[in-house]
Amino acid sequence: MTHLRSKRLSRPGHGKVVAAVLGLVAALSLGTLGDAQAAPQSREAGPAADRWTDRAHGFASLAGGTTGGAGGKVVTVTDQAALAKYAAAEEPYVIRVKGSLDMDPFGTEIPVASDKTIIGVSDTAEIVHGGFTLDPGTHNVIIRNLTIRDTAIEGNWDCKDTDYDGIRLDTAHHVWIDHNRFSRICDGQLDIRKDSEYVTVSSNQFTNNNKTFGIGWTPNVKTQITIDHNWFRGTKQRNPSADNCAYAHLYNNYLSSQLSDGDPVWTYGNWSRGRTKMVIENSYYDSVQHPYQADATAELVQRGSVLRNTTGRHDAWGTAFDPRAFYAYRLDPAAAVPALVKRFSGPQKRIGGPVVLHVPGDYPTVQAAVDAVPDGNDTAVEIAVAPGTYREKVLIPASKPNLVLRGTGQDRSKTVIVFDTPAEYGGSTGSATVRIAANDVTARNLTFSNDFDEAAHELKGEQALAMKTTGDRIVFEDTAFLGNQDTLMTDSPKLTTLSRVYVRDSYIEGDVDFIYGRATTVIERSVIRALSRGSDTNNGYITAASTWKGNPYGFLITRSEIVSDAPSGSFHLGRPWHPGGEPDAIAQVLIRDTALPAAIKSSPWTDMSGFSWKDARFAEYRNDGPGATVTGDRPQLSDQEARQHTVAAYLKGTDDWAPHARH
Repeated sequence: MTHLRSKRLSRPGHGKVVAAVLGLVAALSLGTLGDAQAAPQSREAGPAADRWTDRAHGFASLAGGTTGGAGGKVVTVTDQAALAKYAAAEEPYVIRVKGSLDMDPFGTEIPVASDKTIIGVSDTAEIVHGGFTLDPGTHNVIIRNLTIRDTAIEGNWDCKDTDYDGIRLDTAHHVWIDHNRFSRICDGQLDIRKDSEYVTVSSNQFTNNNKTFGIGWTPNVKTQITIDHNWFRGTKQRNPSADNCAYAHLYNNYLSSQLSDGDPVWTYGNWSRGRTKMVIENSYYDSVQHPYQADATAELVQRGSVLRNTTGRHDAWGTAFDPRAFYAYRLDPAAAVPALVKRFSGPQKRIGGPVVLHVPGDYPTVQAAVDAVPDGNDTAVEIAVAPGTYREKVLIPASKPNLVLRGTGQDRSKTVIVFDTPAEYGGSTGSATVRIAANDVTARNLTFSNDFDEAAHELKGEQALAMKTTGDRIVFEDTAFLGNQDTLMTDSPKLTTLSRVYVRDSYIEGDVDFIYGRATTVIERSVIRALSRGSDTNNGYITAASTWKGNPYGFLITRSEIVSDAPSGSFHLGRPWHPGGEPDAIAQVLIRDTALPAAIKSSPWTDMSGFSWKDARFAEYRNDGPGATVTGDRPQLSDQEARQHTVAAYLKGTDDWAPHARH
């Protein structure tokens, strides 16, 4: 038997994806009065160019980088005990903090072990009356998108007899503190101490505090730190104070509304102390006393900042260092900093939304990333799959809903998940390259393939699924399904359980029953390729639905194109599948507004396993193309009936699901 297989990923011609680019409005400029020495604006898009990146930049990106809990399991915590348990664990974790966690006893600082990401869900996650501590030797930690607040004690402004830090690092390395809000902390909101190295502090808000952000407490000159796009407001001192830092790079920070209590010395902005080498670029100081100052033993280079209503020390001497000798970064114009920092600093809904697990960057396989998702996951987790061919079988179990599988290549052909198991080994379900049993799963820009070569083998079970779904509310967008017999099975957990699948802008190929199952399935704006098996009379069947008789909606193929190189009149549109002889599986298939090739038979529906196609619910409506002839064996819907068989009607269910509405 000759098999003419097509692996072309035919793709309907729709528009290109357009990336939105944030523009900096020139009207934000406040003029030259008070501007310090101008610095050139870098157009270099380094690792910090994307304001929403989940990758560390600056010094935290060097010497192996800072990845936090990447590669470990993802957990969501809603109480102090769970947070403390996972934060102290030996293995890597991505710890998602949901809601407000009140520390007990007051002032509790949660110890954080190495290889952890602690990230707030949305912009409402809080650590109240406590904070975090990273003890000596701790490394590779990311703390993001949290509000850490209220360990201040009324009347104890100087905090001499308490030490309730927001986050404290002692001899830690590779740490990224990003998009947090610190408020009313006693003592330091952020203390980076005792030779901690490779630290980046970005896009945080430091508010309402006395001793805000200190670096040092050591005679050694080791710490390397990047501090960018932070907002200091309502703070008094240490904004930051950097003592004996090898390299301190401060850029695009905003200092405003400084607390003014008449203190002539200890109310200040940035201080380069001891033997620190500090570079300040394109920051914005508004109504700040001593905006930047340096000890005689330190060095401080300042360029490009805006100064408004500042008084006191404006020290700058020495050559310090060139940050670009260490890493690439993008400088925003100083005049734009207040607007940018007000908008983008502190906790963000977008950051605390979907967690992104990178394959193979964080996890070596797609299955490893799926395994990292917590059971009962209640918010979106995206698995971003880099271009490549992943020869593996993937199971998304029912316990792991709310997943997005997304290929990151230029098109869907660049990211392929493939295996070659036939039904002879494990049955049709066991043959599936990918199985989706969970609800609310979306796949985009991917190819799913079962490349078992049925022409090269003589087996009783040649079915070889590329994809099987049993979950509800499954979406495939811009995907391809490659195989021969039984390529795509959309099913449900049992006959009377309704599951829905929406396939859009996609490509499906096969020969025998290659779109089948009992799920309510809509295939829209897609290409379906019926592969020739070399026969002049019967090359196969496009559909084999097994819809429950109580479900009015089975398969809908609409606004699509069926193509084939099979001989004229040699392909069926479908046949009724009654699995195990189940009499209540009454197939429902409608093909409407779709182009049909000459390969389609003039009598395109046929019997299966003793069940007549005439007892099924097969119909067409307003198809065109050489295979769309109307005969007595081709039931057609009336216009009135067609109005009841729309994409919305098939997918609505009892929860008004409408994935098509977003297009």
